[in-house]
Amino acid sequence: MGLFRLLFWIILIAAAFWLWRRVMRKGSNKQAAQTTLPMVRCAQCGVHVPRAQALQNQDRWYCSRAHLEQDSQPGGH
Repeated sequence: MGLFRLLFWIILIAAAFWLWRRVMRKGSNKQAAQTTLPMVRCAQCGVHVPRAQALQNQDRWYCSRAHLEQDSQPGGH
């Protein structure tokens, strides 16, 4: 009888641990999905940067002011 009681508690603890890990994993996926930012490609060097940090000139995006100025100069490409 003692062996069955021990097996019961082991199975119960393993199931609780499995459920806890499953719930914690779902919570971390939601946080990761909320932190994704739209990215744009620099017209000068091709590096992808978050749109909030990029500079825009007409329909082109740039990773820095230097690349924006280089691309706007004649022969800058």
